[in-house]
Amino acid sequence: MNSRTLYLRLLGYVRPHWRMFALSLVTMVVVAASEPVLPALMKPMLDGSFVDKDLEVIRWVPIALIALFVVRGFATFVSSYAMAHVGSHLVMDLRRLMFDKLLTQPVSYYDDAKKGQLVATAAFNVTQLTEAATNVLTALVRDALAVAGLLGWLFYLNWKLALVTFAIAPPAFWVFRYASRRLRYTSREIQRNMGDITHVLDEGITGHKIVKIFDGREYETRRFSEVAQRARRFAMKQAVASQAHGPITQLLAALALAVIVYIATLQAAADQTTVGGFVSFMVAMLMLSAPLKRLSGLTVTLQRGLAAAEAVFQLLDLDEETDTGTQDIVRATGALRFEGVTLNYPGRDRAALDKVDLAIRPGETVALVGGSGGGKTSLVNLIPRFYRPNGGRILLDGIDLNDIRLASLRANIALVSQETTLFNDSIAANIAYGRLGQVSRDDIERAAEAAHALDFIREQPEGLDTLIGENGVKLSGGQRQRLAIARAILKDAPILILDEATSALDTESERQVQAALENLMQGRTTLVIAHRLSTIENADRIVVLDKGHIVEMGTHAELLARQGVYSRLHALQFREEKDAN
Repeated sequence: MNSRTLYLRLLGYVRPHWRMFALSLVTMVVVAASEPVLPALMKPMLDGSFVDKDLEVIRWVPIALIALFVVRGFATFVSSYAMAHVGSHLVMDLRRLMFDKLLTQPVSYYDDAKKGQLVATAAFNVTQLTEAATNVLTALVRDALAVAGLLGWLFYLNWKLALVTFAIAPPAFWVFRYASRRLRYTSREIQRNMGDITHVLDEGITGHKIVKIFDGREYETRRFSEVAQRARRFAMKQAVASQAHGPITQLLAALALAVIVYIATLQAAADQTTVGGFVSFMVAMLMLSAPLKRLSGLTVTLQRGLAAAEAVFQLLDLDEETDTGTQDIVRATGALRFEGVTLNYPGRDRAALDKVDLAIRPGETVALVGGSGGGKTSLVNLIPRFYRPNGGRILLDGIDLNDIRLASLRANIALVSQETTLFNDSIAANIAYGRLGQVSRDDIERAAEAAHALDFIREQPEGLDTLIGENGVKLSGGQRQRLAIARAILKDAPILILDEATSALDTESERQVQAALENLMQGRTTLVIAHRLSTIENADRIVVLDKGHIVEMGTHAELLARQGVYSRLHALQFREEKDAN
């Protein structure tokens, strides 16, 4: 996307705040229009006061000077406030849009995305847009008008001298163009590198226990030093590009000024100009350097903002999760059917699932077991349409999942996984997540009691209102898992997915969680991915998966009697547990 297209699109997000934006522009025009007034006052002040001794001029020039700076000060304040208002709203609007976009991305997007890059784009890069979208334009209007006004006054005073200023335009434009390309490139790399820094920081902070236990401090320090050094190099490249073209442009202006002073001196000697005219010309010429310098400095801000716009718009342009469904289901019975279902992950040679056929009755508990990579998690991930099968179809109550609206489908599914996700909020907010304003305090307590969590909740300093920290860091593993179960109980969905919900717990915690799960599973179609086979012996059916195929199916007793894959897995695990004890 070229710079013009990027900038016009960026200005589109300013449109909702056009009134404040217009106010800033109007007041900025007032500031710019007042710029040539000061040198214009120099001529009558010097010629009328010091040369002609005009008393009326002596009286009104000081008043005019005070009025000029009062108007300029007020207009500058209003313009700055209005632009800050627009800029803050722009950042807020874009952050909301980006966060909404991230929440609508399919699960497959997060398989490859770097969290650090996403956080950097939403938290850091977007702030670079405000100056490009707002301050650059207003500064451009102010300084361009100031330059035009000052040049107009210079031509009015002495058109021959004014022509000299145009001699610096071609070389100054070439310097500006070269600096713009370098600044765009370095800004893009700096912002990308900020994502790498955020990524390494996040991994080091999140995995601080692993870093300590496995002596990874030196490795992590080296990783961070590499990304920090890369950021430093590009920062220096940007500094060279941004700082070098300013002095070059000013040197060109100084050369033009030297020529102008020489010619003006010759004209004064020949009585072709007055003292007031000469001083007024020189003041206007000197004042011209400030807006020219600011205009050249806008290159840095503009290119930094456009580089940030590329990252922000790249995120906003992502395709959202596809929802082809047209039907809504109020409450499913829970009848599921897999017909010839095949699933291939990108970049994998072997299919995760290969022509799987499976029918699950409403209210039935089906356990999925097998070795790592057998396809258990892949199978259950297809039910809420986290992924789409490459072949075959899945039916819920006789309706193809692709024909059911995503919101309606997922409203009928509850999930409790091994990696419990909790939020840095109160216990009550985590149990009632997604429906906090729709349920009563009594409903939350009943769900907690059914999950065998009410006892430990009452022991917390503020009960249900206790803040649990990031991902429930203030709670034990068993307590976190029981909160996740309480959340699923409160949702009361007809389909329940348990993805190794007890595999990471000790024996006592597993016993409590298992009791909570039994309450949760009553009357629901339940799919259980089990690590410990002892926890699924009472399942209605056990399905054994191996390399994407269903190799065995039956009850616990039937599969043991068959002396097949399940029997071997059970015997191996029983022997390991016996050896451990």
